[in-house]
Amino acid sequence: MRIGITHKIETQREIVIARNLTVGYKGKTVWKEANFSINRGEFVAVIGPNGAGKTTMFRMLLGLQKPLSGTLDVFGARPRRGSQRIGYVPQRHTIDNETNIECIELVRLAFSGNKWGFSLSRREEKKAAFDALEAVGARELANKSLSSLSGGELQRVYLAEALVSNPEMLLLDEPLSNLDIRRVKELVGLVNRTVRSRNVTAFLVAHDINPLIQFLDKVIYVANGKVATGKPEQVLTSKRLTALYETDVEVLRDSKGNIVIVGAEDQGIDDHHEDEMDVI
Repeated sequence: MRIGITHKIETQREIVIARNLTVGYKGKTVWKEANFSINRGEFVAVIGPNGAGKTTMFRMLLGLQKPLSGTLDVFGARPRRGSQRIGYVPQRHTIDNETNIECIELVRLAFSGNKWGFSLSRREEKKAAFDALEAVGARELANKSLSSLSGGELQRVYLAEALVSNPEMLLLDEPLSNLDIRRVKELVGLVNRTVRSRNVTAFLVAHDINPLIQFLDKVIYVANGKVATGKPEQVLTSKRLTALYETDVEVLRDSKGNIVIVGAEDQGIDDHHEDEMDVI
């Protein structure tokens, strides 16, 4: 069952296309000449060193920042601020998790704020919010306050908030931070099921690729002012990352398929909390 307002779903395969995309700020280029495309219904990890420009990519997709050169098309047009077709889960929420607001109200407010001029009753809004919470396995949290939730429960509620209006794309900025191994696995599985069942495209910024790798369609690796994109087995190789970093990098895999990247430590491979961006 789909929740919230139904948008007209377009059938184009490529919904994000970057051509010679160069981005940055006054006096500073963050990364340059990126070329990549992302298809509808793909699960994409955005990884790379601290400060490399992963959240900058989200700013571009959200229409909050324009390129220095090149083009970026999202849903066949230039990105625009406030698109209802994109659901966003930021690193930091504008409503603090110490707030006593009930989860159902947080999700309902997200829905009522995205009505596109439709007049819906509070009952209809609440039903949409309940359906969104149920879709992420959090219906039992509906009447609990944010301040009473664990980190994993908060991420489920924030995901419900992002999903309540049926977006076609999800942007998840470090949702796995501060979660234990069990909760990480649960949340990654939930995002993967959402991608597959709804044909939603999801971008997830993470500093550890290992919990994600079995589910991913593509990786966007941002480092050293450049962007490498492709299937995980294409990007996460010694040859590809050596070329990206312009220094010797070795990618090792253990018996369980976990990846260890050796030789990039001096390049700042630790990717935790790069450049936080508040929710809009």
